[in-house]
Amino acid sequence: MNIAILGGGNLGKSIAQGLLENNYTPENITITRNKIELLNNLKEKGVHISNNNIEATQNSQVVIIAVKPYKIAEILQEIDSVITADKILISVVSDFSIAQIEENLTNVPSIVRAMPNTAAAVNESMTCLASNNASTEDLKVVTTIFNSLGDTIEINEALMDAATVLGACGIAYVLRFIRGMIQGGIEIGFDAQTATKIATQTVKGASELLLQKGNHPEAEIDKVTTPKGCTIAGLNEMEHQGFSSALIKGIKTSFDSISK
Repeated sequence: MNIAILGGGNLGKSIAQGLLENNYTPENITITRNKIELLNNLKEKGVHISNNNIEATQNSQVVIIAVKPYKIAEILQEIDSVITADKILISVVSDFSIAQIEENLTNVPSIVRAMPNTAAAVNESMTCLASNNASTEDLKVVTTIFNSLGDTIEINEALMDAATVLGACGIAYVLRFIRGMIQGGIEIGFDAQTATKIATQTVKGASELLLQKGNHPEAEIDKVTTPKGCTIAGLNEMEHQGFSSALIKGIKTSFDSISK
């Protein structure tokens, strides 16, 4: 099955890289962008690179649109003449509904909105999927593609903006937290490289505890907080300084900026 990725920015390249990491045939993947020279690293791996969206769409059964929100209507109108009902159209564009996609097309294919994150490049994305007209078989195809990039979950389209904030923007929130841990580690005596190694593996381990055991975070926190211990002292100081509140407010502010 040929896959076209229209938009070779950070997310589009992450999707392509994730597919390659999961042994998708590079010759079956086409990725496009205007500045085609910025895709040379994928070209070296056998991926077709192009600045011709129409040709890429025409030659593919699955078309993934990964452009900026202000460009999607223009792209849809550009490829409209070669979009047929038997294709699967996947949009990873935030704040552009399935209904809006349909309004820009003459022939309406199976349409799926997907919200992965840039961890797709290392097969660790959390991708939320939503559709109102895709068949069970087409959804299986889309799920298989994005499962190769990490994990997937189907949600109601009304929650797609929330998924963008929690799953896609969330990458930045977690990275900022890790950066804070590294800076703290340096302040208490570690060099930057060692602090980075400890912080990143600690975050990975914490995530795996929740994923594998299915416990509430507080259940795992209780295991490392002893009476009068250093962990509870640090946690309480963070809460006094508004740690959880700041994170929640940041998530809500990101959501409000999309919803305007």
